[in-house]
Amino acid sequence: MCTAATPPASLGLPGWLGEFVLLASLWGASFLFMRLGAVEFGPLPTAGLRVALAALFLLPLLLRQGQWGALRRHWKPALLAGVINSAIPFALFAWAVMHIATGLSSILNAAVPLFGALVAWLWLGERISRLRWIGLAMGLAGVALLAWRAPAATAQGSAQAGWAVLACLCASTCYAVAASFAQRYLRGVPPLACTTGSQIGAALALALPTVWAWPEGSPSLRAWAAIAAIALLCTGIAYLLYFRLIERAGPSRALAVTFLAPVFAVCYGALFLGEAVTVWMLGCGLVIVCGTMLSTGLLEARRGGVGRP
Repeated sequence: MCTAATPPASLGLPGWLGEFVLLASLWGASFLFMRLGAVEFGPLPTAGLRVALAALFLLPLLLRQGQWGALRRHWKPALLAGVINSAIPFALFAWAVMHIATGLSSILNAAVPLFGALVAWLWLGERISRLRWIGLAMGLAGVALLAWRAPAATAQGSAQAGWAVLACLCASTCYAVAASFAQRYLRGVPPLACTTGSQIGAALALALPTVWAWPEGSPSLRAWAAIAAIALLCTGIAYLLYFRLIERAGPSRALAVTFLAPVFAVCYGALFLGEAVTVWMLGCGLVIVCGTMLSTGLLEARRGGVGRP
């Protein structure tokens, strides 16, 4: 995790706000890319290629920055974090998006901040104010309303839909546990070392399952492009941002990024897939954004003129 000082905030906004929004936009796109990849590769190879390519992308950056020593000193928790935070949830989501809509998967992923706040409270003793609890409840209410009415989030009639929903919730629980695990055992480790180590750990965990489940046919160029996008943008770069947020804003605030991811997912669907955007969806998006601001303390920061959480 990053040990650099938080840059001064302007206009009373936290310095990590820009990274927070960027991470939400990247993770909002990951569900679309997972669907495009998993349809041809299958869920296990999709997850395995995702973390392997991300590790190959990050390793030269790690060596160039001279952070190999940091990873070597903390390799055990870094690799284990990758299993919890990448290998298991990536495989679960890649399987789920083959049976339910990508929008619904993203919405179910928005349960992560609530789980994360509870884990941080029980495990780390992190204090959660009444206002932040209200924000968490508001954010979950927003995603629930969006799931109820959003056309892009409806299940596709698969007999496996119920199990897919359960898989998404299990993946969300993994993310929540991994955030507090990183805060507890990887605090002070540079983000690049955390990210690279976690992707190496996930790649090792998924290596044999990927080979075993490799598709018989040759995937298309579009499928390969989706895998490359999800590996480099939605994993390699995104996890650098994620570990920085855990260090600078705390685990429960970092996990609150998943409240915004469904909003971006709906927007991507409208722009690239021609999916309808209704007034209801826009209203739910506003509720989600307000809940995120409350749960992460953004409103408190602006009111108090404080740049740090």
